[in-house]
Parts: sequence; structure tokens; C-alpha cells
Amino acid sequence: MATTTIRKPASFRLRNDLLERMKRNAARENRTLNNYVESVLLEVVYAEPNDETRAAIKEAMSGQNPNKVYSSVDEMFNDILNEE
Repeated sequence: MATTTIRKPASFRLRNDLLERMKRNAARENRTLNNYVESVLLEVVYAEPNDETRAAIKEAMSGQNPNKVYSSVDEMFNDILNEE
């Protein structure tokens, strides 16, 4: 039994350097730009974290993590530089 995937045309405005990079990546993999972009988007949209990653996210969000948590990058760097 064959399954048909319905596709609709879409138009996006992208930075020129991003578009050129995607074209090079697609060519390197011997794929069309459309196929390359669709596969990248599918990976991003449908990717699910594994059990270990889910546990780490849960731990980090619970506040139970014994590691120091910073509210900004500047705070982190100041802490690192002052340890020496």
C-alpha cells in the first residue's frame, strides 16, 4: 500500500549566507536544496530527547542540581575569573 505525502509550496526570506551554506551542504550530500531543507526541518521539529537528556532537563529545572547556577554569562565569567 503506497502512502502519499502532501506537500505545499512555501516561500521564505533567508539571509544570503545561510542560503549559500545550505546549497553547499545539499550539493555535498548530492541532494536537492528542497530535500536538504526538508530533512533538516524534520529533524529539528520531530527530534525527541532521549531518557538521559530528559532526566538532565528535569534535574536542571527542579533546582536540585548541586552545581552553581548563574543568571547571566557575565556573572559566570566573573566567578570563574575570581577563582584564580
